[in-house]
Amino acid sequence: MYLKLHRMYIHFIIQCLPTLNSRTCYGYEIKTIQLSRSATDIAVERRDAICTLNTLQTNVSALDQVRRERGHPQQQLLATKGFLERAGLSVEELNQLNIIHVTGTKGKGSTCAFTERILRSYGFRTGFYSSPHLVQVRERIRINGQPIGKELFTKYFWQIYGRLDETKGTHGGTMPAYFRFLTILAFHVFLQEKVDLALIEVGIGGAYDCTNIIRPWVCGISSLGIDHTQILGDTIEKIAWQKGGILKPGVPAFTTKQPENAMTVLKDRAKEIGCPLWVCPDLDDYTADSGPVHLGLAGLHQQSNASLALQLSNVWLQRSVPGWIWYKSFPSFSMEKTVAPQAMAFNLSPIMVKGLASTEWPGRNQTLKHGAVTYFLDGAHTMRSMQACVDWFTETALQHERNASGPVARVLLFNATGERDSAAMLKLLVPCQFDFAVFCPNITEAIASCNADQQNFNVSVENMVTRCLDNERSWHLHHSRGGNSGPQLLIQDSLPLGPEKKADTLVFPSILSALQWITQGRDSVLANPGKAVFMVKPSIMAKAALLCDAAEIHVLITGSLHLVGGALKHLDPASSK
Repeated sequence: MYLKLHRMYIHFIIQCLPTLNSRTCYGYEIKTIQLSRSATDIAVERRDAICTLNTLQTNVSALDQVRRERGHPQQQLLATKGFLERAGLSVEELNQLNIIHVTGTKGKGSTCAFTERILRSYGFRTGFYSSPHLVQVRERIRINGQPIGKELFTKYFWQIYGRLDETKGTHGGTMPAYFRFLTILAFHVFLQEKVDLALIEVGIGGAYDCTNIIRPWVCGISSLGIDHTQILGDTIEKIAWQKGGILKPGVPAFTTKQPENAMTVLKDRAKEIGCPLWVCPDLDDYTADSGPVHLGLAGLHQQSNASLALQLSNVWLQRSVPGWIWYKSFPSFSMEKTVAPQAMAFNLSPIMVKGLASTEWPGRNQTLKHGAVTYFLDGAHTMRSMQACVDWFTETALQHERNASGPVARVLLFNATGERDSAAMLKLLVPCQFDFAVFCPNITEAIASCNADQQNFNVSVENMVTRCLDNERSWHLHHSRGGNSGPQLLIQDSLPLGPEKKADTLVFPSILSALQWITQGRDSVLANPGKAVFMVKPSIMAKAALLCDAAEIHVLITGSLHLVGGALKHLDPASSK
């Protein structure tokens, strides 16, 4: 009976959503990309660029590449070099970018953000390539900490796409898949914009990631954990082997403290490759004449990322700045040692202290207060990062509640993607004592004009909705409430799927509809007349009495960076401009 209701509800939700087709965007079919474009209409050009980019998620040649490379992962690097050459670039040219290469399971983006901000504070022109993006794809390619402008993105996109499209006839019709294309585009942008350095964040793994065609100045490995097991392996040792693949002969490398088994693998990889590897000290071991060190990113786990960033920055400065004396020597390193030596802490310059304090990295331990509604956003999507998120939220939300003028309602907005164990992550969230647990797919809004930057054609709407319903069921199981009489229907005039029950869980068809119900008109940003409002069943509206009566509403949005990005699109309108 449950499975029957489950399928009926999936069909119902899908009717509420726009048709997502890999060959359509904004209502028109993409058949041929016209490379002669009007220079007077940047908005249309950029829209066409994003729609064209999205076709690389699902085109036949890209999918064939993925299938082939899963069995022969080393082909990924050869393929990337081939596409790079077709785009008019060479691996040797990339050496001009003075690269810092960073991998890890948790914290690699934050480490890059800290490092970028420190070196930019010294006056260097920085490039920063990261993934995924939250709201707009331009966020993946940053110059001096800011996403490249729409006009620049459009210009460089068509330059690279045009070169690849022109040469595909002599290369079996192949075009690079989405992430590989953006990696090549980032290299092109950084070369054209003449950055002093480029921070390159690994996409997945390291050894066979398409960013791993570079020879960096220094490498970093942030905290390791279990993620992307179908690609990287299902043990910490296998994952550490993949991450250690970015190490290069003679290139200094640093790692945060790792689980013992992972550390052993990294040490063995370093010895095999001929790479000197050091373990970062605790942040408290550093000194600063300018006073206490404060981090711009919240959460205790950011301290290890900041220490790694300091070591990476210092090595880069030592090589780049003549006469750099802040920290000129490394502790002795021997390939024969069974453990990696600890790097030396040092006295931080005022510029380093300022850089750490002024670092911003949206969607990670981020707090937004909109009147009576406070949002806590964190894209945690592994067990370790979710535990860090819970610790951060517990402490930060409690501080806000102490200052509240009355009762506070707590709401969880959750989704997870891929093969991740969402049931295990939800179990970590149960102790947070939410009044409601709300689930929705990573679809920004259920209208046909939804943002092309956030479209994902690799997962069907049916699969996304099924995942949400499974997450809701997992939440009930964690609360040991017995049988589940079926999901709560939300849209007015829908067909009943079974007897309703008093529950604290709801499933919505989009991020916007979920946020609108959670906030009950108390967030003026979401109450904008320009935003569509879903009509919700009276029985569901009745459940919102707690939200209406509370002095404040605290909303934790977590489980997926894509979910966080979709929420930020609505909560921070400037992010979409």
